[in-house]
Amino acid sequence: MSAHIKRIDLTRDYAAHQAEYREAIERVCQDAAFSGGKYADAFDREFADYVGVPYACGVNNGTSALHLAMLALGVGPGDEVIVPANTYIATAWGVSYTGAIPVFADCTPDTWELDTDLLEARITSRTKGILGVHLYGQPFDYAGAREVADRHGLFVAEDCAQAHGAKFEGKNVGSLGDIACFSFYPGKNLYAFGEGGSVTCKEESYYRHMTRLKNQGCDVTYYHDEIGYNYRLEGLQGAVLSVGLKLLPQWTRRRQEIGRRYIREIANPLIQMQAHPQNTETVFHLFVIQVEERDRFIQYMADADVECNRHYPVPCHLQKAYAHLGYRKGDCPNAERLAKRCVTLPLFPEMREDEVDRVIELCNEFR
Repeated sequence: MSAHIKRIDLTRDYAAHQAEYREAIERVCQDAAFSGGKYADAFDREFADYVGVPYACGVNNGTSALHLAMLALGVGPGDEVIVPANTYIATAWGVSYTGAIPVFADCTPDTWELDTDLLEARITSRTKGILGVHLYGQPFDYAGAREVADRHGLFVAEDCAQAHGAKFEGKNVGSLGDIACFSFYPGKNLYAFGEGGSVTCKEESYYRHMTRLKNQGCDVTYYHDEIGYNYRLEGLQGAVLSVGLKLLPQWTRRRQEIGRRYIREIANPLIQMQAHPQNTETVFHLFVIQVEERDRFIQYMADADVECNRHYPVPCHLQKAYAHLGYRKGDCPNAERLAKRCVTLPLFPEMREDEVDRVIELCNEFR
């Protein structure tokens, strides 16, 4: 009987690097630099340098990052922002928290990313911008979105929560649009020991505004210039993320090795894979496939002691939380088809070759 293969196993990273993590945490504890502070600030500088932008504003999670980004871009009540129907719901929350309305657009049938050919039809007099998602670690068509946005005077924001280190036309995601948001939730390509997020940008005014907003609306303690939030990145998470950032290049290489093996060696016609255009470099945050009999496939893998998940079984436009917007089945057919057929295979940097072999073998034997 072969050993259980998890969809993701974070314990292996900790086992391999616990000395570095513990030393980083101990430094924070010795300095009592827990809320914001020098370790959070140091990570901000390191992450901005990694992405290739002047500014990174560390926050308490990726959802807060999306909220602050929308506020910095001037999004407010009555505005509209175009977002993909095929994404995790937090992308839309960032828009909704400001009082604005997310306008959902379908994904392409091959990359499963935002279909930029559909953007023009979604634009109204209330549209402020486009919020694209580099879903599963695969960059969306930024050039297509930018071309439409420039023609209509709109911003383009990036949701990079699943794409740390991915590239579009040779440039790092997070450095492309007007502003970009990252999550460091456990399991992301770069992750905290809890929650964390960041907003990256080139515009100093955005950075300063978000820094004020995340710190209770003040530049000077006890003087509150606007209604703010308690969205600071914790010092402990900043220190842990600084350790992870040094390891991220090797983690990314290993993710790409596994992902490319899956693409090359899974040859079952019952399995459809995501397309990866040549002008992009994906980082395989998730390896999602489409299978017609999704639930039977997941059970088949479970019977072989291999864990698979579903990302995501209900597209955003059909979620109950957005029923008031009046979307119906059939409005985003590609996203709806994917939601019914999506399966996420095991993929994480510490996967052994025999485990990768086993997943490939099982996929090819599915009938």
